[in-house]
Amino acid sequence: MTVRVGERRLAIADLVRVARGDEAVDLTPAVRERVAAARAVVERLAATSEPIYGLNSALGANTGAPLAADDLAEYQLRAIRARAVAVGPPYDRESVRAMAFARIAGMAQGGSGVSPRVLEALCDLLNHDVIPVVPRIGSISVADLPQLAHLALVLVGEGDAYYRDERLTGGDALARAGLRPVSLGAKDGVALISANAATIGRAALAVFDASAVHDAWLMAIALSFEAFRANLSILDARVLEARPARGQIQVGATLRARLEGSALLESGAARRVQDPLSLRVVPQVHGALHWTLGEAREQIEIELNSAADSPLVVDGDAMQSNGNFHVPALATAIDAAALAFAQASSLAVERCIKFMSPVFTDLPLQLTRHGPAHSGFATAQKTLTALWGDIRRLANPASLDYMPVSAGIEDHATQALATVEKLAAQIDRVRYLVAIELVIAAQALELRGVAAESLGCGPQRAYARVREAVPMLDADRPLGPDFDRVEALVRAGVFGAD
Repeated sequence: MTVRVGERRLAIADLVRVARGDEAVDLTPAVRERVAAARAVVERLAATSEPIYGLNSALGANTGAPLAADDLAEYQLRAIRARAVAVGPPYDRESVRAMAFARIAGMAQGGSGVSPRVLEALCDLLNHDVIPVVPRIGSISVADLPQLAHLALVLVGEGDAYYRDERLTGGDALARAGLRPVSLGAKDGVALISANAATIGRAALAVFDASAVHDAWLMAIALSFEAFRANLSILDARVLEARPARGQIQVGATLRARLEGSALLESGAARRVQDPLSLRVVPQVHGALHWTLGEAREQIEIELNSAADSPLVVDGDAMQSNGNFHVPALATAIDAAALAFAQASSLAVERCIKFMSPVFTDLPLQLTRHGPAHSGFATAQKTLTALWGDIRRLANPASLDYMPVSAGIEDHATQALATVEKLAAQIDRVRYLVAIELVIAAQALELRGVAAESLGCGPQRAYARVREAVPMLDADRPLGPDFDRVEALVRAGVFGAD
């Protein structure tokens, strides 16, 4: 299948199809016409004496310095080379494909004034699976200049790239794929690198994964409710609608659907009139997480469907310097999602630890029926708190960590890419937290002697999936491998709504 840019509004799912599903990319005739018309404006203005940033005047600390008329194209190549300063391990294949697609989406809006042949060449990279080597460290998100410069080098036959899992020079990778280096014209280099495509591509993947793990988490929580004999009055739609804080109505509806058919819905089934907060405030805390992920998704999709170039071709006859490349709304939304994940994670750790206490559950200490000679799940508390410590540290906002650069011209930065990388690392830890809660809740269910048919439809399925992967803990055994197996299932999406 092919994702046709310009056919409709692009969504995160479209980017994921290209990045992970290897779908091809094409441009609609309307996009090609729009790009060609904007390019005509660039070429006309390049021949005038009107100073335009990045077209006939220099970049960064040299802003306003005029460029010679016969140097406009060569300057674009130098601009790319000079900004290829990223360092560290390279991004994985799917992330680079996500970045390339995000830049194609942005240039397809027509505001960049890029040469049509350059945009087509970027599509060719994706469609022939040439993967530029893009190091991870360097962007402060005043456009992702370093990362995008490394990506752009391959288009002109420089830098390094992978082709069929072999690392080659950019020129050799293009040749192996049957492609040729593209020649840059005025502004083409700026169009390729002066954007936040690295941030947008990575953010789309991270938020897609974050939404998937949250979906699995709600299934784990439904299983915990069954195992704890939680009081489900907290999910009553009338209660949640009485104070409709963002997200809590949706989370309550999801949990009610997953608990459909549960014996817990019968009068008197709950263990207590009122449960500990780690169970009682799930709709509120996870509602906040649902809301912040929705805000992050909205900001990403705004970027995928917008022209965020400076200078920007406007009204079909002018170019204007602007600040559309700046993404503070995206950065703060991602930081907020990380904070919400930390809030939800603290609840999960508390639920898991309470399962090990007879005071709260009337179940055997540490969830072992063999008494004090066996440890049961006791030492899993160390893993839980270690995960919580990482998640808490990764919740610290990154969007305030900047300092002025470029001789004070760039005196503000969003650090949006740093917020995204932090969220992605946090999600990796949360998956393990979800896996451990699933294993512990399944153990508690068995110790309670609950019949599977008395569970809600979601917990029935979740319990069966856990037991397909790991048996009940009887005699002490290494639990780390159990957690790893269930985490792999969480990562694969088997605990999702379907």
